[in-house]
Amino acid sequence: MSLENQIREAPSSVNQSSANGEIGLRSLEGLHGTVPLPPANSSFWRQLRAFAGPAFLVSVGYMDPGNWGTDLEAGAQFRYGLLWVVASASIMAIIMQIISARLGLVTGKDLAQACRDYYPKWTRLPNWLLCEIAIVACDLAEVLGSAVALNLLFHIPLLWAVIITAFDVLLLLTLQGMGMRLIEAIILVLVATIGACYFIEIFVLPHTSPDFLEMGSALLSPGFREDGMIPLAIAIIGATVMPHNLYLHSALVQTRKPNGEKERIGRAIRFNTIDTVIALSVAFLINSAILVLAAQVFHGQTSVTLRDGSVVSLTADSDPDWIRVAYLTLTPLLGVAAASILFGVALLASGQSSTITGTLAGQVVMEGFMQWRIRPWVRRLITRSLAIIPAILIIGLRGNGSITELLVLSQVVLAMQLPFAMFPLLHFTCSRKRMGRHVNGWFLTVAGWLSCLLITALAVYGLPETIKKVWAVIAR
Repeated sequence: MSLENQIREAPSSVNQSSANGEIGLRSLEGLHGTVPLPPANSSFWRQLRAFAGPAFLVSVGYMDPGNWGTDLEAGAQFRYGLLWVVASASIMAIIMQIISARLGLVTGKDLAQACRDYYPKWTRLPNWLLCEIAIVACDLAEVLGSAVALNLLFHIPLLWAVIITAFDVLLLLTLQGMGMRLIEAIILVLVATIGACYFIEIFVLPHTSPDFLEMGSALLSPGFREDGMIPLAIAIIGATVMPHNLYLHSALVQTRKPNGEKERIGRAIRFNTIDTVIALSVAFLINSAILVLAAQVFHGQTSVTLRDGSVVSLTADSDPDWIRVAYLTLTPLLGVAAASILFGVALLASGQSSTITGTLAGQVVMEGFMQWRIRPWVRRLITRSLAIIPAILIIGLRGNGSITELLVLSQVVLAMQLPFAMFPLLHFTCSRKRMGRHVNGWFLTVAGWLSCLLITALAVYGLPETIKKVWAVIAR
């Protein structure tokens, strides 16, 4: 049998030929094509259940500690004034993730593989290194979130909690061995739990019910009316649109294999688009709820008292650690003790869920760009170690008040790397040569490039301010 026939008959083991004639390896080999699909004539809901999952896994990155920190700060300082930024960032994220899923389904390659195959060889190493830096920066936020959660739940000092997070590799190996569908189900339950709590506070409890007319007015009248809004808006966008999620989503959609048939690819695009819109809309609602409740609980306050009796200043000059006071947004519903426990569980779940997606993204970019394969636990240990080192150093030297500084540092790095993922993604999906009849239509093309250029322009505009903040973190 010829090599060409072997490739055609065994699509789960190798990729299609690359542009330079090489045969690429599948990313996430153990998960590729593991979720069966129903027949094309099945009911709409049965097909949606089969395709749903990848976007919810990706959506965890849109509800990580970095997002929560920026949403809390926005609500506390400017009430609903930046709610429109959360909405705009979420819309841009939905567009970019739809395009990412489309690339993986049509080409059979994730974004890293496409960059390797379609761009010159010399670009592989620098692109991979930039991705790795972004993944480590994102993992730094997960370290901090998990550490704060352990502090809330078990009163473990933050420094020791950061060190303990190194052992989450055991959880990752356990979950990954149980299959993709179980991972997706666990994450969906965790997201739904925290979402339900915020829903009850906003729509059921009278003393935390917001002014919906004021919220609507804030959404429909964008603008930067107060000093300090622009840097925070850039931080919200940087924390929302994650570069590693663009690589990951294009690989995760291939856990449902459309088998290369045109009608199956079209079906997969439709249902993955629905999956993406639903999952990221849920993420938007949760992020909006955090901002709204922060406005209700913190706006106009000068300080709050934490469960341990310590007082945290909420003035803009004090630069408070918002992630440490976030559980107080659930206090009106649950009381201080229960809110602390539930929020700690949710934050720990968010950190661990993002740990899973971050590790999977790390595998995708390493295997896609460099075609290197290492064991998942080794990959996880390296990434987590690189994230823990700066956290240990800064918290050890400056104490618990350094969480916000580290979150800012991680978001700056993510924002700087984002254009290096968006431009190739749009370049490939707007190419009829690469995408055939599934090339981006005019709406996705216009919306995608506008989102890309806007995010890049904001990153460049905010570069002097972000460099100043990074230097303050390093030099203080």
